Amino acid sequence: MSADQIAAQLQSTKSLCVSPSWLNAFLASSGQSQRNIPTSALTKTALFRVLASDIRESLLINPSSRLPIDIYDPNIQERRLQGPIPVQVLDIEDIGTSLWGQVEAIERVERGEAVRGREIVRTVAVGEDQEAQESSSGNNNGNFGTPNASGSSGYGPHRLILQDTAGTKAVAIEMQRIEGITLEKLAIGAKIVLRNATVARGMILLNPGCVDLLGGKIEALDKPWKEGRKARLLERITAMQDE
Repeated sequence: MSADQIAAQLQSTKSLCVSPSWLNAFLASSGQSQRNIPTSALTKTALFRVLASDIRESLLINPSSRLPIDIYDPNIQERRLQGPIPVQVLDIEDIGTSLWGQVEAIERVERGEAVRGREIVRTVAVGEDQEAQESSSGNNNGNFGTPNASGSSGYGPHRLILQDTAGTKAVAIEMQRIEGITLEKLAIGAKIVLRNATVARGMILLNPGCVDLLGGKIEALDKPWKEGRKARLLERITAMQDE
């Protein structure tokens, strides 16, 4: 299978315009010269590698599939991003939970504890079972939920920092609940494709209709982000107290 065929499949199915140089390097590392790797398997592997990569290196900078350079401009009341625009997540914050609430939730996880009603109980997978229960009970109506076992709602709303292939960054706000966007599920470096999204006063307004969550993770970014999250929250709390 040629690089052009793989690129065409990723473009048509995932709206990812892969860089030829990156794709050629991938094919060389996968031993494609043996010509015995199934087409479907090779394409899936290429997609997995893209989702684990920095899109500034793996995807082409296409003028029609990048964020406006002045997207932060608050003087522009509203505009539309036609897309598709692939972006990667650099930060996620549950703005529906207080900073102290998030710190306390992290500390409960560190102790292996969770809140059940008024009781503190020992648990293994903090928050995961609760989220699964609420999802299975049909709580996917676009509303943001109540606090779960980890001490935060898990359903936001969330604030994201997104980055496109050219390195342009933008703030995005979850206006309606989007499946997969939670602190527990969304990794730093995860890939999202935006289509027909609204930008209001410099912020991208996210809803299920304009977001295609592809997933993925950049390990070099995700691990330090998770390890340093508690310290960053405490720094913000201290800064607010000093004001």
